[in-house]
Amino acid sequence: MPYRICRIFEIENGHMLSKHPDKCRFPHGHSRKVECVLESDTLDNREMVCDFKVLKLILNEWLDRYDHAICMNTDDPAFEEFKKRFGDRVIAHESEDPTTEVLARDIFLHLKSALVDYLANPVDPDYQLRAEVKIASIKVWETSASWAEYSEG
Repeated sequence: MPYRICRIFEIENGHMLSKHPDKCRFPHGHSRKVECVLESDTLDNREMVCDFKVLKLILNEWLDRYDHAICMNTDDPAFEEFKKRFGDRVIAHESEDPTTEVLARDIFLHLKSALVDYLANPVDPDYQLRAEVKIASIKVWETSASWAEYSEG
């Protein structure tokens, strides 16, 4: 598809990788960038793939749950203690480590579903979405020098 747009969100997020053999198995945080790339063969009547605000309307609140939260594998021996102590600031990943790759996949799948919902029920009718607009990829930066990407293409 010839047209692509990208909206970047920034979140402060922690995780623990219980399967990791080194320091990453301990709680640690990252200043993450989440790059959401949408694509389309054509432009809308405003000469856009879609307005960047559509992505903000769809993702801002949902991504906020990751901000200043820690992602953990439910099989981690410390999971229950963290969940009890920090409640909804602990995001459970069912029997898998919340690697940056897993976060990219989860955000992709959420956005894919949210685009379908927005198409059927726009949150703001001034910001329309066309059915041909698709997600090209989600890229999650863990540091300024490392990222993971998920796409279905």
